[in-house]
Amino acid sequence: MSVAVLACGMTTPIGLTGPAACAALRARYDNFADTRFISHSGDWIIGAEVPLDPPRRGRERLIEMLRGPIRECLAAVPPPEAANVPVLICVAEKDRPGRTRGIDEGFVEDVMRAVGMAPHAESRTIAYGRVGGAVAMRDARDLIAKGAKYVIVAGADSLLVGESLSAYDRQDRVLTASNSNGFAAGEAGAAVLVGPAAAGGLTLLGLGFAREEAHVTSGQPLRADGLVAAMRAGLGEAGIDFSAVDYRISDLSGEQYYFKEAALAMTRVLRKRKEQMDIWHPVDGFGHTGAAVLPLILGICLTAGRKGYAPGPTVMAQTADDDGRRGVMILRMEG
Repeated sequence: MSVAVLACGMTTPIGLTGPAACAALRARYDNFADTRFISHSGDWIIGAEVPLDPPRRGRERLIEMLRGPIRECLAAVPPPEAANVPVLICVAEKDRPGRTRGIDEGFVEDVMRAVGMAPHAESRTIAYGRVGGAVAMRDARDLIAKGAKYVIVAGADSLLVGESLSAYDRQDRVLTASNSNGFAAGEAGAAVLVGPAAAGGLTLLGLGFAREEAHVTSGQPLRADGLVAAMRAGLGEAGIDFSAVDYRISDLSGEQYYFKEAALAMTRVLRKRKEQMDIWHPVDGFGHTGAAVLPLILGICLTAGRKGYAPGPTVMAQTADDDGRRGVMILRMEG
């Protein structure tokens, strides 16, 4: 069954609603600044913080970053159906350093209580980090095929945590004045409403998953085998050639490894000459947002398609986790 992204919501460092965040991103606005954390080299670590008022920390911060986006999506649901919408929430992978405590038990219930609704029986968390959004879209498609009218795919995460930054800093992976080969830490909450494919929606054409053995900390030579396999699987399910894709959007976050992987994969999969294929990396505005990145990406593509500034209707969204998981989605703006 064909499903589509129909609405979106966001809480980000550059905008506290979907329209505000997308407008700020299109204007190339960012909110990066020195954080309160210092690297092992003595430099301030750079990051982008969501300006919550009043400030919150830990689990409560993630709940607050999800409350607004989920409400934005529910506003697009006919009122009689609002109580019957499962919510799939993407959170950090369980082995990530500094992972927020208390998000495996009762988290969905507390998020929905903050939204003002009871959780649907099929609502749950998906702890697969950056690739979690693609897993959630697969699960949402299955739920709709089984009879659900709508599903919300959401995600919330923060890398602005001392334990997380300390672990990545020891690997020289965070952005500082003396290290350009690193990511700027960020945080965000985002959600998209998924339903049956319709005009004005961003239809999911194909999904692909794979695993990269030469992941970022493996020390092995990179050939991008995992991303290539995921791209081919997604394109195969969509029934199109890579040359039919108008642009790509990725969770690239400043580390050379991931840019090299994306370039290698493109050269191995693209077999027909194409004059231009943009690659968008919105992390330039938000910072490294972990498990929130795929719902953010989907909302950005939906907004760009509806407002007419996307390079074309067909987009490949690709994501990669540090442990080797790779996910690819092929989507097309209808109407």
